[in-house]
Amino acid sequence: MSGNSVNGDSLNGRDDFARQSAAQGDDDAIRAILHELCDVTDMGFAAVARVTESRWIAVQVLDKIEFGLNPGDELEIKTTICDEIRACGQEVVIDDVAGHQQWRTHHTPMLYGFRSYASFPLTLPDGSFYGTLCAIDPRSRAGLSGPEVVARLTDCARRVEAILATKARVDEHP
Repeated sequence: MSGNSVNGDSLNGRDDFARQSAAQGDDDAIRAILHELCDVTDMGFAAVARVTESRWIAVQVLDKIEFGLNPGDELEIKTTICDEIRACGQEVVIDDVAGHQQWRTHHTPMLYGFRSYASFPLTLPDGSFYGTLCAIDPRSRAGLSGPEVVARLTDCARRVEAILATKARVDEHP
């Protein structure tokens, strides 16, 4: 599995928005949540992504499958399911892309080579959409969409939102 659609080479070569996004994710508590997400789902890649109408930027990453993304790296927004989550505001959880009518011919799993997927929207206290907490794996994951796992992942997303909200308050009032 390879993040061949990754844009940018080093954090220094990125624009201010990408650098600021990566700085927001430079947090031990966010890294711990990504580890928890991978433990709960048995998936090999997890990330917090900053998602706008035109950009998908990795804020923080845990990559055990060599997908190839680092904080500050970008994917083309239209190649992501996170773009669809931004538009609808609802999580997407897929145990096995191959067995799912809606997703088996979708361009994103085919492009990035994943079979299981989970992504939850992240919103800020003012209600604005920040991005997603997401995980992928090249193997299917039975039970991923079960209520207990979804509840745990929802809790992980709420904790990431709280961290981002605290960081935003500190940035506003240094």
